Amino acid sequence: MTATPPEPYTQSKHHRQASSHAPVPPFPVVRDAFALLALPLLAAPLLAAAFAGGGTRRWFGGRSEGARAEAQAAKDAAAAAFYELDTAQRDLRISIETIAAVDDSPAARRALTDFEAFGRRIDEVSERYIAAVDACDLDRDDLDASAAARARRDLAAAKDELTKVKQELDRFAQGLGPLLGKAETQLARLAPAVERARQALRAAGQALDAVRGTGLNADDLAARLAALGPELTKLNEGAGRHGVTATLERAERVSREAGAVRAEAERLPERAAEIDHRLVSLRTRAQALTTRAGQVEPVLSELRRRFVAACWQDLQPVPELAAENVRQAERKLAEARTARQEQRWADATARLATVRALLNSTDEAVSAAGDRLRRLNAVQKDPQAEIERTRFAVRDAQRLAMAGRSTPEPRHARPLDAAVERLERAVASLEGRHPDYWHFLVETDAVRQAAAGVVSDIRGERAGG
Repeated sequence: MTATPPEPYTQSKHHRQASSHAPVPPFPVVRDAFALLALPLLAAPLLAAAFAGGGTRRWFGGRSEGARAEAQAAKDAAAAAFYELDTAQRDLRISIETIAAVDDSPAARRALTDFEAFGRRIDEVSERYIAAVDACDLDRDDLDASAAARARRDLAAAKDELTKVKQELDRFAQGLGPLLGKAETQLARLAPAVERARQALRAAGQALDAVRGTGLNADDLAARLAALGPELTKLNEGAGRHGVTATLERAERVSREAGAVRAEAERLPERAAEIDHRLVSLRTRAQALTTRAGQVEPVLSELRRRFVAACWQDLQPVPELAAENVRQAERKLAEARTARQEQRWADATARLATVRALLNSTDEAVSAAGDRLRRLNAVQKDPQAEIERTRFAVRDAQRLAMAGRSTPEPRHARPLDAAVERLERAVASLEGRHPDYWHFLVETDAVRQAAAGVVSDIRGERAGG
């Protein structure tokens, strides 16, 4: 005969509800900042109740003993179902706590709510199981067959309910797979991420110390590193206090910002040398532009003497503009030099960028006067070369538009026809006594650009088609 488990003791409903299904907190208690501690488990006393010892009974033959044996078998099966359900709930609670500690998404919150609902259902079926166990003492000597049969039916029904809820709980647990996998991945990243942040802070501090040892200060970098101090404090307080997700984000941010401080500190000597080089280079360039700017006035004088006003009026402000730009560049260079001496690296770099922009603008203006005179000289000497150059560009575009066709596409023919007419007007403008050569050059440039635009469109269409 199969050994009979000890009898359960009776436990009150209020004690079971108080001990089994406390609400899952939003974040579990974390030991050493990372390890989850399990919350109160379901009905530990009930397991003892399911298998607690009963008295020794005498056995009698007959119908009553057969009914008693069947009832005892039903009781054993119900106790096993209860134990399986309790174990499944314990395991699932750990998974739910892991998800709640990491994930605050709607899906995670819904899983938490569903688990709490399962807890209430488990309480209900467990109470009915306990009631069925307490309703009949199967060890009574005077247990009759009808009472044993009733106990068997009640215990079998309780077992069926426990099994059904267990199956539903298993299906629910299977559906948590994606959420649980994501949460476990996050937890696995936590400790390495925090350690990387600490190492990044230490490395940044060491890089700053090394830079200061060369005689350079890095006050702005030191201030940025000091601002990360409170973040390190929160990392040390751990995920149990600040949450896993927030701690991961904080660790990654600290690593990134500390890494940037370290990189800038390591580059600081090179940056200082670069600023020194640019100070010298831009100073030399400013002096050269001062000399070149002085040559603009003679160029303008020749333009005035040989060409109509439309060819040079826009260049009149160049000498004054060039002189003013050079003066501003000199002032900004002096400010940049002071900033370099005071090791205000960002200020020095910004002022040098301004100097470079001023000198570029001056260079373009000064060069424009010389280029203007050169082009006007060339077209005055031989306007036909400019005309032929422009006609060739238009004819080339026309040949491409006609390639493989008897008539060109209107969208290509129209701009080319307009370009031809514009070129003819520009050529006609040279017939006067004092032609505007600059207007002629502007027009021929525009005609070539129009032809180039048609060529580009045709090639693009054919490449795409």
